[in-house]
Amino acid sequence: MNKILKMKFRIDLKSYLVLVSLILISSSIFSQSFNVGHTSVVFYDSVRNRSVTTEIYYPADNPGESEPVSDGDFPVLVFGHGFLMGWESYQNFWTELVPNGYVICFPTTEMGLTPDHLEFGQDLRFIATQMQIETLDNSSIFFNSLAPETGLVGHSMGGGASFLAAENNSNIQTLINFAAAETTPSAISAASNITVPSLIFSGDDDCVAPPADHQNLMYNSLNSDCKTQIKIINGGHCYFADENLTCSFGELFCNAGLNITRQEQQSVTNDFLNLWLDYSLKGNQNAFTVFNDSLQTSNRINYLQQCNNLGLLNLDTSLEIEVFPNPVIEKINLIIPIEHTGGILTMFNMVGHHVYQSLIRNTTKQIDIAGYPNGTYFIVYTKGSIIQYNKIIKMDR
Repeated sequence: MNKILKMKFRIDLKSYLVLVSLILISSSIFSQSFNVGHTSVVFYDSVRNRSVTTEIYYPADNPGESEPVSDGDFPVLVFGHGFLMGWESYQNFWTELVPNGYVICFPTTEMGLTPDHLEFGQDLRFIATQMQIETLDNSSIFFNSLAPETGLVGHSMGGGASFLAAENNSNIQTLINFAAAETTPSAISAASNITVPSLIFSGDDDCVAPPADHQNLMYNSLNSDCKTQIKIINGGHCYFADENLTCSFGELFCNAGLNITRQEQQSVTNDFLNLWLDYSLKGNQNAFTVFNDSLQTSNRINYLQQCNNLGLLNLDTSLEIEVFPNPVIEKINLIIPIEHTGGILTMFNMVGHHVYQSLIRNTTKQIDIAGYPNGTYFIVYTKGSIIQYNKIIKMDR
């Protein structure tokens, strides 16, 4: 009888946790939508004696030029354009993401026939740093408006340049690119010095920067704790952006007829991109859960993924450490058998980052996680050859 009740409790708890995740995701989806403001800025990099012209789109109460930024702390995305492609070709990104509470910066440098990839990568890196200075400057339109969370983004050449910008860069939280192309110096080589969570989008039918020669190699080279490559079935190179004559002309000669529309490819992209950004820049770990579920169930993509500790998603219940309450709002309590005391307790978030670690000397331990972001966490307790673990859900009242 006790076994039946225990089994029923686990089933009910699992259903409850799934329901909690869906509710949290829904509240995120239906959060405030902002209008799109725009401003043109010329930043000066004194180290390189270089002016970096930049078009910036941001959340505003009223749409238009140089309108005040809406109240809030908004994550920043720095977006690198493709070869001979102006920032106007990426309106699909700013109309999708700015209303959701992101600031997007488009450097308009290196738009000629002989772009310097390294300088362009340094421009992306510089703007990411400069925007954090802007939020501290009371003369800037972005004063007190930006969160420290920053992502480097790029398409095609700009995707390759985003790797150059992210190399050994501790000031960013994520790297995202679309049909990234190899650069000089090598983006593929730079990837080995990138550790932040990374998301690579590829088009299966991309003939301009074929995945086998570009993004696959970048993915393999990445040293990120969590990396994902999404390959859109029938996807092309130029459909990640809006219509652009130069890009379309180049793709015409190697693949004149894609079996997907631009709208369809961008719909797939946005579905995964929004979840990834909600997780990586806004700390919504439940979004990462849905992101991974969608990877496994979507018939529109193929994917590769390597994330530390995702193997703990399906736990062997015979090795569970006793944890309560679960879900938890403020404090969790753990019970350790007396013969197992003296071990190390470690807590990980969904991508394997350590968020807590402690030596356990007693049979009971209480941990205050009230300040942790909502979402799923893994607890691992080790003492010699003994390993016990459990999975908890952190939520608000």
